[in-house]
Amino acid sequence: MSQDAAAAPRVAASPAPAGRARTPLQLAWRRLRRYRLAVVGGVTLVCLYAAMALAPFLAPYALDYSDRSLFYAPPVGVHWVDARGRLHLRPFVYAYRVVDASLPAYAPDTSRTYDIHFFVRGAPYRLLWIVPGDVHLLGVDAPARLFLLGTDQFGRDLLSRLLYGSAVSLLIGILVVLITFPIGMILGGIAGYYGGFIDNVIMRSVEVLAAFPSFYLLLTLASVLPPTLSSGARLFMISAVFSFVGWGGLARVLRGIVLGIRDVEFVLAARAAGLSDLRVIVRHVLPTTTSYVIVAATLTIPGVILGESGLSFLGLGVQEPSTSWGLLLAQAQSIEALTQFPWLLTPGVLIVVAVLAFNFLGDGVRDALDPRQRVA
Repeated sequence: MSQDAAAAPRVAASPAPAGRARTPLQLAWRRLRRYRLAVVGGVTLVCLYAAMALAPFLAPYALDYSDRSLFYAPPVGVHWVDARGRLHLRPFVYAYRVVDASLPAYAPDTSRTYDIHFFVRGAPYRLLWIVPGDVHLLGVDAPARLFLLGTDQFGRDLLSRLLYGSAVSLLIGILVVLITFPIGMILGGIAGYYGGFIDNVIMRSVEVLAAFPSFYLLLTLASVLPPTLSSGARLFMISAVFSFVGWGGLARVLRGIVLGIRDVEFVLAARAAGLSDLRVIVRHVLPTTTSYVIVAATLTIPGVILGESGLSFLGLGVQEPSTSWGLLLAQAQSIEALTQFPWLLTPGVLIVVAVLAFNFLGDGVRDALDPRQRVA
């Protein structure tokens, strides 16, 4: 047998080159895409936050715009075919006609149509609180009104106020996470890393805080805020109230995680290398809790949204003329409003949608970051 022939089997038996290894983030993303509810929740949140960012452009009217002659007006209908059966090339609406002002009751005035215009100029605004503009996505000519979700007791467009109010209801959860989680991570990490007296002091403080009913503590702290505060300052103060109440639970969980990893090899090696305790905690200990922190954040935000909505519903949150979904929902707390003006429940629907979306996404992220999950 020749030398070349003898070498041939060895070449054929050589293993195929391995594919490029995926990073843990790529593996987690691949696992996350398999959970359809998590994907639906993520897409829903992207749409909600995009609408929040573009609220002044998407809203047909300004936040404080009102038509006092059309209080509790029902949602206006968008038509393509008029009362005579003629097809229109553009969508149109009818103006409101007052049937009974004491109820109130309205009917469409079919004697004239009003085309819906796109990219119309209207009330000035600042997009993302920075970029000035006055162009709105939709609009109609007077005397018609584009009240797509009806109006409230002052004749204000509910859709516009929902879009403007989303900034409070959706941002407050992120603000609370940005305040609460650094405090809980640092204190929980210090308590678990040092143990002893420092651990006892921090954990006893957490237990004292947990001894107070959180909802009543929120009511007490929110009620002492001065009513003259601006909307931005009040939003920050409410976020601080939620953060004051919520950091203890995170610190307790992270303390338990740190207790389990403070004596592993890489932490001992970092200490032997002469790194300071703070550097060891921040650079080597706390990063191991990242997966839990991400999941906890996605599950904390919906709780904060519900809490803010409850405070605003009770009149202790955002004050008029600013708005939030909870403050808008407060208008639907009577039987009359529920039966005669059901469109006032729309803020409650959005609150439920946002909370479910965060919960679906949080459950998917929790499973995706679980190292025991396998990717096909």
